[in-house]
Amino acid sequence: MQILIHRLAPDPAAAVVSTLSLTAAERVRSRHRFTADNGQPVYLNLPRGTVLRDQDLLAAEDGTLVRVLAKPEPVLTVTADHPLQLLRAAYHLGNRHIALEVAPSYLRLEPDPVLEDMLHQLGLALKAEIAPFQPEAGAYVHSHAAPHPSTPHSHAHD
Repeated sequence: MQILIHRLAPDPAAAVVSTLSLTAAERVRSRHRFTADNGQPVYLNLPRGTVLRDQDLLAAEDGTLVRVLAKPEPVLTVTADHPLQLLRAAYHLGNRHIALEVAPSYLRLEPDPVLEDMLHQLGLALKAEIAPFQPEAGAYVHSHAAPHPSTPHSHAHD
């Protein structure tokens, strides 16, 4: 079994031996057994609190690299006619402390009938789909590798 011990920043040119497709919930697990996309068992032994992002690299004890992929999963994609509607929705969803992907033209969250009703009442368009889910890591998450291009780096110390 390959033991993955370090998270590295994305590098499209890296020579990877396999990929590991994980849902958003699985990408927050720092100590867990998974099966890589090539069928090989792997064990994550990462620093506690590590949050993996799509395209991150994981280094094994022997130096080989595995690329993390955001596995498509059921999500609710929210769009609006006006940016202010999305800002308002983000505010209300943030007050509920849910995992939320924020993009310039949409918000994405896990399906939830109560939240769907609230978003409809706010006049937003909702689409249930299967897509990669990249929720915000949070303002106080400490990075254990180089910062991800879309995630600000925390300067907190271990």
